[in-house]
Amino acid sequence: MSVATPPRPASPGSVPEAPALSSAGALDDRPLRHPNTRSPQVMTRRAWWLIALNFLLPGSAQVLAGNRKLGRVGLTATILVWVFVVAAVLALLLAPTVLSTVFTQGWVLLALQILLLAYAVLWVVLLIDTLRLVRLVRTRPRARAGIAVLAIAGTVLASGTAVYGAQQLLGPAREALGAIFANNAPPVPPSDGYYNFLLLGADSGLGRDSMRFDSISVVSVNAASGAVTITGIPRDLQNVPFSEGPMQELYPNGLEGHSSQTCGWGAGINQLMNAVETCQPNRGADIYPDAATSHTTPAVEATRDAAQGILGIEIPYYVFVDMKGFADIVDALGGVDITVQERLPEGGGPTYHNQPAEEWATGWIEAGPQHMDGDTAQWYARSRYTTSDWDRMRRQRELQQAILAQANPQNVLTHFGEIAKAGQDLVQTDIPDALLPFLIDLALKAKEQPVQTIELTPEGLQVYGVPGFDPDAPDADDWAFIRDLVQTTLHPPTPTPTPQP
Repeated sequence: MSVATPPRPASPGSVPEAPALSSAGALDDRPLRHPNTRSPQVMTRRAWWLIALNFLLPGSAQVLAGNRKLGRVGLTATILVWVFVVAAVLALLLAPTVLSTVFTQGWVLLALQILLLAYAVLWVVLLIDTLRLVRLVRTRPRARAGIAVLAIAGTVLASGTAVYGAQQLLGPAREALGAIFANNAPPVPPSDGYYNFLLLGADSGLGRDSMRFDSISVVSVNAASGAVTITGIPRDLQNVPFSEGPMQELYPNGLEGHSSQTCGWGAGINQLMNAVETCQPNRGADIYPDAATSHTTPAVEATRDAAQGILGIEIPYYVFVDMKGFADIVDALGGVDITVQERLPEGGGPTYHNQPAEEWATGWIEAGPQHMDGDTAQWYARSRYTTSDWDRMRRQRELQQAILAQANPQNVLTHFGEIAKAGQDLVQTDIPDALLPFLIDLALKAKEQPVQTIELTPEGLQVYGVPGFDPDAPDADDWAFIRDLVQTTLHPPTPTPTPQP
């Protein structure tokens, strides 16, 4: 029977042998925690291992070679982050409504923002401690710079991603939710199976002495299927009826016969802001006393009553888009692609009747395919002196669709901060934040379906057999036809099965 020979003690002054690699090619625990500091080769290999471990699984380097308590903190935080990421991905795939419900809560976004920033700081702390454990001065001189650069680059990549998520995604999203949407307001149920939204566009930019609604449309979203119907209302539509309320009591026959040189308003629907906020006492507060607490204005309320009277449907919410901030969101998305049908002038318009556009135009948008920046897109939506209001309505629809097409996930994530900031300057609404998860779910359904449009213009209604519609002088029969058309479009009749012989 053989007897194991005990290891020979090292003689004084001798150099201990370098620890051997295991058969798997990795260093065992002894050289990681108690390395041979006199062997540059071993110390260099150990350094690469610790740097890689710190990047792949923050905290593992400390558990194996340093402060185990700090390492457990890092490992726990990392595991929790990955559990959260996996849970979010599964929720996105299996229950997107649950995910949208969570991520539209301001307090949830704030908590995530704080946690991500704390994790980024923890990663930097782990980097500094890992560089201490590495002992660069004991590694090979030619490897020292590479080890340090790799360690810093990995930490910048990882912690920088966490900081970007906290500051450029979660932070702007939380601020935008608080600034744009009505907080703590209870949502109303759908009306006759639809959520109807009044979409208003106006321009408070330079050169405007007042702000009137230039674009008026109603977006109807089927609460079950997500199908979308957009009804465009001409801004110069005259003598519109009002739904039951204070404006109907004041003007039972619309604004016919009501005009004022002092206030500058007439009978068109685009004059409602002047008729309510400019020419009424207290800027319309006596007509709509609850407007301010409802996150709206008297002019918006009056326009909503007019749209409800025209279409015969209930419109609980509005979205107001100010063209002054429109250019910023287009620029944040990197521009939009539009095919221009005819040459359009830029500029404030003629100074006298029939002045040629060549004399007052500050620039031109040429016909053909164009990639527009924000300023050009804004003029494309504004231009009206050489075309009709109906044409401008069409161009504004084109821009809406182009922006939706350009708002792909890569663009939104890359420029989310700028988009959210532009959105705060661009959009006002009374949509409650509690309704957002449901609307996000509807939006996902709507993307899979074509959008129906109804244009209340002479050309638009001619398609439905109304060749004589005159927006300057509509009558009761026109309003009745429009209401029937909207009801038929939103609730198409069910085909009657053909009886079998």
